[in-house]
Amino acid sequence: MHHITMHLDFVSPYAWLAFQQLPHTLQGLNYRVDYRPVLLGALLHENSNPGPASIPAKRVWTYRHAEWLGQHLGIPLQMPAAHPFNPLPLLRLALQTSEDGSISRYVAETLFRHVWEGGQDAVAPARLQALQQQLNLLPDAGEQAKQWLRSNTEQASMQGIFGVPAFEVQGKVFWGLDSLPMLRDFLNGNPWFQAGGWENAKTISSGLA
Repeated sequence: MHHITMHLDFVSPYAWLAFQQLPHTLQGLNYRVDYRPVLLGALLHENSNPGPASIPAKRVWTYRHAEWLGQHLGIPLQMPAAHPFNPLPLLRLALQTSEDGSISRYVAETLFRHVWEGGQDAVAPARLQALQQQLNLLPDAGEQAKQWLRSNTEQASMQGIFGVPAFEVQGKVFWGLDSLPMLRDFLNGNPWFQAGGWENAKTISSGLA
């Protein structure tokens, strides 16, 4: 059985799309997925990456592309009332259901749908309160949830993860919605990954000073 860790942040539309596409992409394979919330903003900052929302034209394109991809893939996706937003309340709420830093697929899907279906304010206090009642929160888990999020994000950074969605399996990291076919190809045993294809990228010199 393949053990996959999906690193996610609910603020990312591509994480939502990849979350929904993953079972279809890996259909027929024997695998297990751990869903690991991380703080995307911290990973971007760690890598000096301003993110698409910091570039006005790229921000608009990202929203157009995400909504188009949703309808193209048959996945409900409506941009929330404001984006980007601070995902900390959602990440910590999800991790209040956790005993090891990972969350169930049910919890992840509940939070993703909260953000990406209906076009509402993702962090409106009344909606957050409704989520608390919907999820099975562990007692007095608030401080532990903060620690899980910090630890998850730090560990992801040490693994070379620079954004979400990211899928880690057997020490290899596959980044982005469009990496899903590559992930399946690896799990299917394509010899390219063992014959130097994967490692060759590290040998290419940068042409920039």
